[in-house]
Amino acid sequence: MQKSLNNNVCNENRFNSLFNKYAKDLHHFLYYKFGDHLNPKDKVQDAFIKLWQNCSTVSPEKAKSYLYTVANNLMLNAVAHQKVVLKHQKIKPTEHSNESPEFLMEEKEYRKKLENAIANLTEAQRVAFLMNRVEGKRFKEIASLLDISTKAVEKRIYGALKKLREDIDEL
Repeated sequence: MQKSLNNNVCNENRFNSLFNKYAKDLHHFLYYKFGDHLNPKDKVQDAFIKLWQNCSTVSPEKAKSYLYTVANNLMLNAVAHQKVVLKHQKIKPTEHSNESPEFLMEEKEYRKKLENAIANLTEAQRVAFLMNRVEGKRFKEIASLLDISTKAVEKRIYGALKKLREDIDEL
Protein backbone atom coordinates (compact mmCIF):
# COMPACT_ATOMS: atom_id res chain seq x y z
CA MET A 1 0.00 0.00 0.00
CA GLN A 2 1.54 3.31 -1.07
CA LYS A 3 1.64 6.36 1.14
CA SER A 4 0.25 9.60 -0.16
CA LEU A 5 2.54 11.73 -2.33
CA ASN A 6 2.86 14.29 0.46
CA ASN A 7 4.32 11.73 2.82
CA ASN A 8 7.06 10.13 0.67
CA VAL A 9 9.95 11.11 -1.56
CA CYS A 10 8.47 10.10 -4.93
CA ASN A 11 8.01 13.73 -5.92
CA GLU A 12 10.87 14.63 -8.27
CA ASN A 13 11.41 18.08 -6.75
CA ARG A 14 11.47 16.66 -3.22
CA PHE A 15 13.90 13.93 -4.31
CA ASN A 16 16.17 16.52 -6.00
CA SER A 17 16.18 18.66 -2.88
CA LEU A 18 17.09 15.59 -0.78
CA PHE A 19 19.92 14.82 -3.19
CA ASN A 20 21.23 18.39 -3.05
CA LYS A 21 20.93 18.43 0.73
CA TYR A 22 22.55 15.07 1.61
CA ALA A 23 24.74 13.84 -1.27
CA LYS A 24 27.87 15.79 -0.34
CA ASP A 25 27.68 14.96 3.37
CA LEU A 26 26.94 11.32 2.62
CA HIS A 27 29.97 11.16 0.33
CA HIS A 28 32.17 12.69 3.05
CA PHE A 29 30.79 10.22 5.61
CA LEU A 30 31.66 7.26 3.37
CA TYR A 31 35.02 8.72 2.35
CA TYR A 32 36.09 9.33 5.95
CA LYS A 33 34.84 5.95 7.10
CA PHE A 34 36.12 3.75 4.27
CA GLY A 35 38.55 5.81 2.20
CA ASP A 36 38.55 6.37 -1.53
CA HIS A 37 39.57 2.93 -2.81
CA LEU A 38 35.98 1.56 -2.76
CA ASN A 39 34.62 4.57 -4.69
CA PRO A 40 32.22 6.23 -2.25
CA LYS A 41 30.76 8.39 -5.06
CA ASP A 42 29.28 5.26 -6.64
CA LYS A 43 27.84 4.12 -3.32
CA VAL A 44 26.19 7.53 -2.82
CA GLN A 45 24.61 7.22 -6.26
CA ASP A 46 23.49 3.66 -5.52
CA ALA A 47 21.96 4.76 -2.21
CA PHE A 48 19.94 7.44 -3.97
CA ILE A 49 18.86 4.92 -6.60
CA LYS A 50 17.61 2.62 -3.85
CA LEU A 51 15.83 5.57 -2.25
CA TRP A 52 14.10 6.31 -5.56
CA GLN A 53 13.17 2.64 -6.02
CA ASN A 54 11.65 2.61 -2.52
CA CYS A 55 10.39 6.19 -2.56
CA SER A 56 6.80 5.23 -1.83
CA THR A 57 7.77 3.61 1.48
CA VAL A 58 10.24 6.23 2.77
CA SER A 59 8.98 9.40 4.37
CA PRO A 60 10.99 12.61 3.88
CA GLU A 61 11.77 12.66 7.61
CA LYS A 62 13.40 9.22 7.40
CA ALA A 63 15.19 9.77 4.08
CA LYS A 64 18.48 10.85 5.67
CA SER A 65 18.79 7.82 7.95
CA TYR A 66 17.66 5.57 5.09
CA LEU A 67 20.37 6.98 2.80
CA TYR A 68 23.12 6.68 5.44
CA THR A 69 22.11 3.13 6.33
CA VAL A 70 21.90 1.98 2.71
CA ALA A 71 25.17 3.66 1.72
CA ASN A 72 26.96 2.29 4.78
CA ASN A 73 25.67 -1.22 4.04
CA LEU A 74 26.75 -0.93 0.40
CA MET A 75 30.26 0.01 1.55
CA LEU A 76 30.33 -2.79 4.12
CA ASN A 77 29.34 -5.24 1.38
CA ALA A 78 32.13 -3.87 -0.82
CA VAL A 79 34.61 -4.22 2.06
CA ALA A 80 33.52 -7.83 2.63
CA HIS A 81 33.86 -8.54 -1.08
CA GLN A 82 37.30 -6.90 -1.13
CA LYS A 83 38.39 -9.11 1.78
CA VAL A 84 37.35 -12.22 -0.15
CA VAL A 85 39.19 -11.02 -3.26
CA LEU A 86 42.34 -10.25 -1.28
CA LYS A 87 42.15 -13.56 0.54
CA HIS A 88 42.16 -15.45 -2.73
CA GLN A 89 44.91 -13.30 -4.25
CA LYS A 90 47.21 -13.55 -1.30
CA ILE A 91 50.06 -16.01 -1.38
CA LYS A 92 50.66 -17.45 2.03
CA PRO A 93 53.97 -16.16 3.32
CA THR A 94 55.72 -18.28 5.85
CA GLU A 95 54.93 -16.88 9.24
CA HIS A 96 57.28 -16.96 12.15
CA SER A 97 55.94 -16.22 15.57
CA ASN A 98 57.10 -16.63 19.10
CA GLU A 99 53.55 -17.53 20.11
CA SER A 100 52.70 -21.13 20.83
CA PRO A 101 50.50 -22.97 18.33
CA GLU A 102 47.87 -23.40 21.06
CA PHE A 103 47.75 -19.64 21.65
CA LEU A 104 47.47 -18.92 17.94
CA MET A 105 44.67 -21.46 17.59
CA GLU A 106 42.78 -20.00 20.58
CA GLU A 107 43.23 -16.50 19.19
CA LYS A 108 41.84 -17.59 15.82
CA GLU A 109 38.87 -19.31 17.48
CA TYR A 110 38.18 -16.24 19.63
CA ARG A 111 38.33 -13.93 16.60
CA LYS A 112 35.88 -16.18 14.77
CA LYS A 113 33.54 -16.19 17.79
CA LEU A 114 33.72 -12.40 17.97
CA GLU A 115 33.03 -11.96 14.24
CA ASN A 116 30.07 -14.35 14.44
CA ALA A 117 28.71 -12.60 17.53
CA ILE A 118 28.96 -9.19 15.82
CA ALA A 119 27.29 -10.62 12.71
CA ASN A 120 24.42 -11.89 14.89
CA LEU A 121 23.64 -8.43 16.25
CA THR A 122 20.70 -6.59 14.78
CA GLU A 123 21.69 -4.17 12.02
CA ALA A 124 20.87 -1.18 14.24
CA GLN A 125 23.01 -2.52 17.08
CA ARG A 126 25.88 -3.48 14.78
CA VAL A 127 26.00 -0.08 13.06
CA ALA A 128 25.92 1.87 16.34
CA PHE A 129 28.40 -0.49 18.03
CA LEU A 130 30.94 -0.42 15.19
CA MET A 131 30.66 3.36 14.79
CA ASN A 132 31.38 3.72 18.50
CA ARG A 133 34.01 1.03 19.07
CA VAL A 134 35.78 0.88 15.70
CA GLU A 135 35.47 4.47 14.51
CA GLY A 136 35.60 6.01 17.98
CA LYS A 137 32.52 8.16 17.40
CA ARG A 138 30.68 9.52 20.41
CA PHE A 139 27.03 8.76 21.08
CA LYS A 140 25.99 12.28 20.08
CA GLU A 141 27.83 12.02 16.72
CA ILE A 142 26.26 8.64 16.00
CA ALA A 143 22.82 9.98 16.89
CA SER A 144 23.29 12.86 14.49
CA LEU A 145 24.50 10.63 11.64
CA LEU A 146 21.74 8.07 12.09
CA ASP A 147 19.09 10.72 12.80
CA ILE A 148 18.04 9.15 16.11
CA SER A 149 18.19 10.26 19.75
CA THR A 150 21.28 9.85 21.91
CA LYS A 151 19.27 7.59 24.22
CA ALA A 152 18.49 5.31 21.25
CA VAL A 153 22.20 5.10 20.45
CA GLU A 154 22.98 4.24 24.08
CA LYS A 155 20.30 1.56 24.07
CA ARG A 156 21.61 0.04 20.83
CA ILE A 157 25.23 -0.05 22.02
CA TYR A 158 24.40 -1.39 25.47
CA GLY A 159 22.11 -3.98 23.87
CA ALA A 160 24.94 -4.97 21.55
CA LEU A 161 27.38 -5.30 24.47
CA LYS A 162 24.91 -7.42 26.42
CA LYS A 163 24.33 -9.71 23.43
CA LEU A 164 28.08 -9.98 22.78
CA ARG A 165 28.69 -10.94 26.42
CA GLU A 166 26.05 -13.64 26.13
CA ASP A 167 27.43 -14.97 22.85
CA ILE A 168 31.09 -14.91 23.86
CA ASP A 169 32.01 -16.45 27.19
CA GLU A 170 35.50 -14.93 27.31
CA LEU A 171 34.46 -11.24 27.18
